[in-house]
Amino acid sequence: MSAEQMDELLTLIGPELTRQSTTYRAAIDPKQRLAVGLRALISVHMVCVAIEKVMMEKFLPRPTEETWREVAKGFWENWNFPNCLGAIDGKHVHIQAPPLSGSQYFNYKNTFSIVPLALVDADYRFRIIQVGDFSRASDGGVHAGSDLGRGMESGTLHVPPSAPLPCAAHLGDMPYVMVGDAAFPLKPYLMRPYPGQNLNQSKRIFNYRLSRARMVVENAFGILASRWRIFYRKINLLPQNVDTLVVAACILHNFLLAPRENQRMLDDAPVRNMGGNRASRVACILRDIFCTFFNSPEGSVSWQDRMV
Repeated sequence: MSAEQMDELLTLIGPELTRQSTTYRAAIDPKQRLAVGLRALISVHMVCVAIEKVMMEKFLPRPTEETWREVAKGFWENWNFPNCLGAIDGKHVHIQAPPLSGSQYFNYKNTFSIVPLALVDADYRFRIIQVGDFSRASDGGVHAGSDLGRGMESGTLHVPPSAPLPCAAHLGDMPYVMVGDAAFPLKPYLMRPYPGQNLNQSKRIFNYRLSRARMVVENAFGILASRWRIFYRKINLLPQNVDTLVVAACILHNFLLAPRENQRMLDDAPVRNMGGNRASRVACILRDIFCTFFNSPEGSVSWQDRMV
């Protein structure tokens, strides 16, 4: 973090960190309190609370139709995936077993964790972060019970109406979609890879193009953890305080990701073989149309055949 960014952050949340001195104890200077809090996040809960309270609206606002269109434009220009609202994934954040929680936070790796669910844009910014879910649920299960999943199902998230793919009006209007891995269900608003290994060339190209766009969410989580290494170890806080910490870290991540840093910071990751999942007929048809587009002159990229 630069000195300028530190000063800006102090200007934003400094008033929330100010405390009155007493006869017996002098109050900690807000700048010192912020510096300690930023170093570990876990050590100063009030810093995380202040970040969420003051900065949420500016750096992690609720998406609008206009911002959805901006996200889709970024995915087409940066990652060659049209009509894309973002890449979705969950991340296990390991925690100390909460008192009297039983197996509630116990996961398949025999550890305790919570699973934040994130939707990330083409520039590695978090657009939606859902916290408070137990680790026993899969990413797809977390999504189904999340505000994001319910909002997409009910059409209450101000998603733009269906629109043609670039230079491909003959394929008809296509909905705006999120991209996820095989843990997520195939939905009209959520594309996942074709399952199986014995796929034809067209489907392998679709899987490559989807994987290439989807990797931004894994990269965003990687950048987040490299900045705050607390996410690499077990966090000894109550789950609700871990939720606040995660949200604060995502807000700070967006704050630090200045426009001049909007570049492909990590190499493209290879396509991985994906498993199966049942899907609706409409969603399957939409995936096939995206597949057709990616294998057409209008939607193909010059290097895709070499990557599959």
